[in-house]
Amino acid sequence: MKKLQYNSPVILTFFFASLFVLALDAITGGASTLAAFCVYRSPVSPLFFVRLFGHVLGHSGIQHFLGNMTLLLVLGPPLEEKYGSKTLLVGIAFTAVTSGILQCILFPNAALLGASGIVFMLIMLSSLAGMKSGQIPLTLLVAALYLGDHDQVYSILFVRDNVANFMHIVGGACGTAFGFAVAKPRR
Repeated sequence: MKKLQYNSPVILTFFFASLFVLALDAITGGASTLAAFCVYRSPVSPLFFVRLFGHVLGHSGIQHFLGNMTLLLVLGPPLEEKYGSKTLLVGIAFTAVTSGILQCILFPNAALLGASGIVFMLIMLSSLAGMKSGQIPLTLLVAALYLGDHDQVYSILFVRDNVANFMHIVGGACGTAFGFAVAKPRR
């Protein structure tokens, strides 16, 4: 008989933590998410630093959760295998803090939650996975395709739809920067 394998500890733990936060949100009528799992400008609150990391675990509902988690579970395990659990955890934390701080500075009257920035970090990190020493991989075209196809730049400037389009781009930028910083290029 074959056993289940917890083959991607960071990604699977992120998934299960997000699922727990979604269930907790339903049980508390959103109070738990507002308190600890979305980031907004309130640095005087002792929970601000929890929210700075925790906002990536919160989701506005099941559809938001499923959209993010599907891509997370597809992209995350191979990246965790390639770069290692500790490195991927650092990338997730870096992206969470960066997007949280930028949210508070640039959009002080809005809250941010969800793993979209983490997903876009993983997308860009995966585009660098086959990078050779001293070369920039053409697979970074995924950024141009995403920005053009989804009208991200237009949406940042002109659309008010409760989607943190700017933070998608921040997540992608974090993934690109992080990918170049930690990449183990092939020779």
